[in-house]
Amino acid sequence: MTGLEVHELGVKLRHARKLKRMRLKDVASKVGCSESLLSKIECDKAMPSLRTLHRIVSVLDTSVASLFGDPAAENVTLYRSGERPVIVIDAPDSPDPIGLERMTPYVEGQSLEGNVHVVGPGASSGGEISHIGEEVGYVLEGEFELTVGGRTHHLKAGDSFFFRSELPHSYCNPGEVSARVIWVNTPPTF
Repeated sequence: MTGLEVHELGVKLRHARKLKRMRLKDVASKVGCSESLLSKIECDKAMPSLRTLHRIVSVLDTSVASLFGDPAAENVTLYRSGERPVIVIDAPDSPDPIGLERMTPYVEGQSLEGNVHVVGPGASSGGEISHIGEEVGYVLEGEFELTVGGRTHHLKAGDSFFFRSELPHSYCNPGEVSARVIWVNTPPTF
């Protein structure tokens, strides 16, 4: 899976932290992780889970989407098959990372975002996430377990879902092949 180079994430997180004039220690305390882990993330020696990344950006008053923004985006953006930018996120419980193939560029003020989530066998979001907004998805291939508000739903190719993002939610791939899920949310989160 090709995609955004890891060092770009660390640099952008460090920049956001410095703009907020926060020490590693302060951010780590609010995120609930060690200062060492946060330093490794900023120095490209570790990738956070989606859950940890959401916590970090929340403390820094930014969004995951803004970290991967495309300031050169135009009124019409086309991503040809096999040429979509990919955000690669570590899946701590799987040897395969989670890839987010961008369907929409992130531009400040945009209200909609879409990705194709590619979730390897055994990979998960790393725990519950909650934020403002709404989400809708469609499973293209593979198996996918989505837990929303404490209820787990087993989804297969052809199934779809919708939920309010304020509900704690997480996901995993219980199958033996990668799952591909079209995932659209508003406002942009990733």
